[in-house]
Amino acid sequence: MSERFKPIPIYVRIARTYAKWAPSLLLLAVVVFVPVGLVHAITVHADIGSLDLEGGLEIFAVVAALAALTVTGLFGEVFYTGAVAIFLTHPRDGRPPSLAQIAGMVDYRRLIAIDLVYGLLVAIGLVLLVVPGVAAFVWLGLAAPVVEIEHRGVRAGFARSVRLVRGRFWIVLMVLVPIEIVGDAITGLAIGLAHDLLGESLVSAWLADVLSNIAFTPFYAVAAVLLTVGLIGEKDGGGAELHSEPPR
Repeated sequence: MSERFKPIPIYVRIARTYAKWAPSLLLLAVVVFVPVGLVHAITVHADIGSLDLEGGLEIFAVVAALAALTVTGLFGEVFYTGAVAIFLTHPRDGRPPSLAQIAGMVDYRRLIAIDLVYGLLVAIGLVLLVVPGVAAFVWLGLAAPVVEIEHRGVRAGFARSVRLVRGRFWIVLMVLVPIEIVGDAITGLAIGLAHDLLGESLVSAWLADVLSNIAFTPFYAVAAVLLTVGLIGEKDGGGAELHSEPPR
């Protein structure tokens, strides 16, 4: 395994990139996660136990709720990662694009489709057997940055993600999965703390979800983009490159 694809050097690059680009990454996170956090909070706040169901219907409701939590948890995270891919790799007049320029460059239709399909596939895999969900999370996890970096369609983006991950599955897993687990844990703790302090209201769940995503999701996005750019370079011998400096 080359030095650039060992977990520790990758995490060091993630931390350095996040620190360098933090103000813009956080501002972009606010724009994305304030509305998306409401969707996730509504799902978390739903009281499945209040439904008058029995037997198989109750089991189905619980499974459906778990799937919905997974989909809405990933929704926005994938879209944000695609936007970060534009921000870190696409030049405008030789400089990183501004947030306003990113808004005009994002392929909304494709990223939203990637977001929904990816979240659904991971959710189904996790609910059924866990391992297929983790595999889908890893194999398809680079589709969003691929779509924006290489201007591919939805199916082509997923196929390209699989090709990039092939031969590097374990390193992608060791980078993305721990970040996702820690991020989900922080979100859960933040929502629980918000409920304790502010009561079990939709507003408290929304606030906790937004703040935890703003604080942590940029790490996931930076990691996915760095892996994508590095694997494109390894597979193709060249390709997209990261900007050396953030916008001033």
